[in-house]
Amino acid sequence: MKKRFLFKLIVALALFSSCNQKQETVRVIVFGVDGMSPDGVRKANTPNMHYMMEHGAFTLHARGVLPTSSSPNWASMVMGAGPEQHGITNNAWQHDEQNYPPVVAGEEGLFPTIFGVVRKTKPTAEIGVVHDWDDFARLVEKTKVNYIKREEGPYKTVTEAIRYIHEKKPDFLFMHLDHVDDAGHTFSHGSPKYYDAVSLADSLLGVLMDACKKGNVFDNTIFIVTADHGGVGFGHGGESLAELEIPFIMFGKGIKSGYEITRPVFQYDNAATVAYAFNAPTPQAWIGKPVLSAFAKNADDVDDGFGRRLIDAPSIISGVAAGEPNGGLYIDSIPKVVITADKNIAIRYTTDGSEPNKNATLYTSPFPVSSTTILKAKAFDKTGNESLVAKAFYRVVKSQTLHPLHYNYYEITEEEFLPDFNHLTPVKKGTCNEFGLSEIPNRGTQFALKMEGYIKIDTAGEYKFYTESDDGSKLFINDKLVVNNDGNHGTKEKDGSAKLTSGFHKITVTYFNGGGGRAINVYYKIPGATKQVIPVDVLYGSVPK
Repeated sequence: MKKRFLFKLIVALALFSSCNQKQETVRVIVFGVDGMSPDGVRKANTPNMHYMMEHGAFTLHARGVLPTSSSPNWASMVMGAGPEQHGITNNAWQHDEQNYPPVVAGEEGLFPTIFGVVRKTKPTAEIGVVHDWDDFARLVEKTKVNYIKREEGPYKTVTEAIRYIHEKKPDFLFMHLDHVDDAGHTFSHGSPKYYDAVSLADSLLGVLMDACKKGNVFDNTIFIVTADHGGVGFGHGGESLAELEIPFIMFGKGIKSGYEITRPVFQYDNAATVAYAFNAPTPQAWIGKPVLSAFAKNADDVDDGFGRRLIDAPSIISGVAAGEPNGGLYIDSIPKVVITADKNIAIRYTTDGSEPNKNATLYTSPFPVSSTTILKAKAFDKTGNESLVAKAFYRVVKSQTLHPLHYNYYEITEEEFLPDFNHLTPVKKGTCNEFGLSEIPNRGTQFALKMEGYIKIDTAGEYKFYTESDDGSKLFINDKLVVNNDGNHGTKEKDGSAKLTSGFHKITVTYFNGGGGRAINVYYKIPGATKQVIPVDVLYGSVPK
């Protein structure tokens, strides 16, 4: 099947060889890849994107909008504003199903899009959209484009885009590829299959660029490569930086070469930047600003003195499964800590849970940890910029000290909230050493868990508990609800507090996965200490006699 599509791509490229007319008008192609994170661009085999970064302008720290779902972000990308303005707040949005209306609306009831802006400035422009995800079409002002076509899968999508470029030589083409997001949901973000999907997007980008060269439109085209959101584990929709950050790469006519954009770039700046390329005025309701420094005719970004630039956090390599806290559980073994960062970046770390600063221990080589350890690491560059803190929770125990929790596993139909466990019969029962999914074998795609036991409290005081889950979860202490993180959602963290006496207290965690991404992690914060994964050695399946 792939060979057939590649053959079509080659045929499309051959057709371009007969087109020799030189085009002088500025053209823009937005190459949007659903679910492609900056991590994917960095770690996958992406020679074309890296070539564009080396010879264009880019940032791998652009930010999407909340929630980190597809519809709000694709809408913000083409509408130059956030959900508060355009009203598209979730993937359930439809023209006749809206939480609230846009602040302004055109003749089709949509907030003004870049397609309408370009059409108003260039009434005779050829404007097209080729997309993979079917629902993308509902975000487009249909009367403002000449052509809109949905094709299923990356090969068909790029093949159709090449055919359209060959026949119509569009002034503005917006492309949407969906297969990277599919890989994230199916195999998890950061998995080899996910990186393979990003690499495929990169290779198809190269095919598209070659087609533009053969069609004599390459030299007059501005290419923008970007995404709607990143991801964590098998999903997205939460509020982590891994879900929120996106790549933003510009390359082509009038764009600087080898320029890293240091000003903040937001999802809604995409539309404003396209409008600027076409010398088009933007609607008053837009909040997006063009990324002016990316254009060769404009000055570089200048530090405005209102804060340091955030650099990439170091990576703590531990090999845990997708969706689990970094670090891992080690039974009768000693892990080694491996931390990586960009060249010319200093890594400072702590192993006592404190925040690392410029005086913390300098990382030089891997080192072992022989006991339960909260590792925190931070990157520092030579100009004083810092990264966020990277964390890893190493739980190191001896098998003879374990006293496992108990769990019940249930198969369910698609749910929006946690089921009533009193009316369910478990499919299987078992034990696990800590709260999570790694020790629950043979899971389906729609299931629920009830995990319970006892937590040993050494010092009386107020304890804070957290559940981080995709989808819903709840945590109970002594059968009293402490954390309510219920609902069908991407990875999201909620917390609650309980005043506990010293001794043993019953602890219960309930969780369900309604399909798609899945994760459940549980943390606590003891008085006077930092937040951490609840250590295995304080969890018991029953109160010791």
